[in-house]
Amino acid sequence: MSTFTAGEELAPLTVEVTREQLVRYAGASLDFNPIHWNEAFAKEVGLPDVIAHGMLTMALGSRLVTDWLGDPGRLVDYFARFTRPVVVPNDGAATIEFTGKVAVVNDDGTARVDITAKFEGKAVLGKAQAVVRA
Repeated sequence: MSTFTAGEELAPLTVEVTREQLVRYAGASLDFNPIHWNEAFAKEVGLPDVIAHGMLTMALGSRLVTDWLGDPGRLVDYFARFTRPVVVPNDGAATIEFTGKVAVVNDDGTARVDITAKFEGKAVLGKAQAVVRA
């Protein structure tokens, strides 16, 4: 892809997140906070259950963009706010749905992509935006 078109939609991405993935991510990121693996602790601190790492959710959002670009080196900047946790059940998986759209094409050939991440129909990332280059 060498040029961008405002309004262009990225192919949607659906990701299933399991507790096993949370443990693997904890090892890779060195984030061993028990809210990400210990159900009793998560509930004790007021969460509904174990939750996915926010940075994991954010990283999955960037995958939407890098899959579309075909080259992760073309991702220039990425920002998101965490608005709601992704609750990961003990059995099964949490399904996160990502969509994206080219919002603005800049004169320098870069573009801003707005990303939506939803879990159970509700946004889990706020103002998720990526800047990409051609």
